[in-house]
Formats: sequence, C-alpha cells, structure tokens
Amino acid sequence: MIQRKHNKGIVPAAKMLRKNMTKEEKHLWYDFLRTYPVRFSRQKVLGAYIADFYCAEAKLVIELDGSGHYTEEGAQHDEERTAFLEGYGLTVVRIPNTEIHQNFRGVCAYIDDLVKQSLSQPC
Repeated sequence: MIQRKHNKGIVPAAKMLRKNMTKEEKHLWYDFLRTYPVRFSRQKVLGAYIADFYCAEAKLVIELDGSGHYTEEGAQHDEERTAFLEGYGLTVVRIPNTEIHQNFRGVCAYIDDLVKQSLSQPC
C-alpha cells in the first residue's frame, strides 16, 4: 500500500490542482469519471506524486498529458513517476489532451475497458 499521507507538503498543491483543473481534466471528470460506477479520485496524492485521476479499486492511475509532457525533461519526470507508481502494482495510463478533444467517447470506452479488465482479474 502506498503511504498516501506521508507527504503532507504536497497536499495543498493537490487541492490547488483540484480547484484549477485543465479544461481536459474538467471534461473527463464532469462528463465521465465523476459519475462512473467505480469510484475515481482526482488530483490524488500518491507518495511523492499527485495523480490526475486514481481508481483504488482498479489500481489505475490516469494521467492527461499536455504539451509539457513532450519535452525531454517532462518525459524523464513521467518515466520516474510511472516507475514509482508501477512499483506499487498500479497501472499508469497516459492520455494525450488531443485525444480528449478528438476522441472523447473512445477515451471513455478505453478507461471503462481498463477498469473492467482490472476488476475481473483475481487479486
């Protein structure tokens, strides 16, 4: 289990991110994840990181990637973060913001498939 609360220093940042979600995060949250039958959290502190969206039951982290993630520094940070989270048995899925704009229904179907697949596997 990840020590979620040990990093109290980033809790205020998570709260700020929750209040100031990107338009893509808002779209995914309000138009799909908020009412999804399996509970998702947004801007969830997981160790040293803040996950965009987290489903504990499915052990799934969803990250929406804007342009900052496609720099060398951004890619390196994403690799470290993914390795850390995967070390706790979580699946990390990165979805480009462009997919939210161009293929929202497909993104929702993809997330739904991931959750159902995870929940169908024996613990």
